[in-house]
Amino acid sequence: MTEAGLVNALCEERPATLDGALVVSEAQTWIGTPYRHRASLRGAGADCLGVIRGVWRALIGPEPEDLPPYARSWAEDGAGEPMLDAALRWLVRQEAGPIEPGDVLLFRVARGGPAKHAGIATGARMMVHAYDGHAVTETPIPEAWERRIVGRFRFPAAETACVLRDAR
Repeated sequence: MTEAGLVNALCEERPATLDGALVVSEAQTWIGTPYRHRASLRGAGADCLGVIRGVWRALIGPEPEDLPPYARSWAEDGAGEPMLDAALRWLVRQEAGPIEPGDVLLFRVARGGPAKHAGIATGARMMVHAYDGHAVTETPIPEAWERRIVGRFRFPAAETACVLRDAR
């Protein structure tokens, strides 16, 4: 099999993912980090995406792509689904099923709007996330928010992330 064929075969299989308990443990170290739009530095500042980015760096390594500028309104100006598209590129999408610890959850804030909020599940109905005006926190996932989940993902195992990155 050629190298390109091997990369394609690996990407077609269900990629290995990080252990959920490891992801939860790292996410919980971000609790108390002040909310700062576009930031991703534990203890200094983070927004919801910043927590996801920081957990990636801690458990996998350098971020796989540069983050384009984004407004607090995300893609409400009609610019597509940047958060969901990035998750589909770099994370491992989970099939329908119950929320599991370590899942990366993406939410639509407005019906028909883009995915623009993210959190890391710490249990079936709990998550670590950041939102405007609040430090990174661990909170229950209310039913109203559970209905807004647009995607459930897992962090790829480090070696899978390298294969995915090299295939792009």
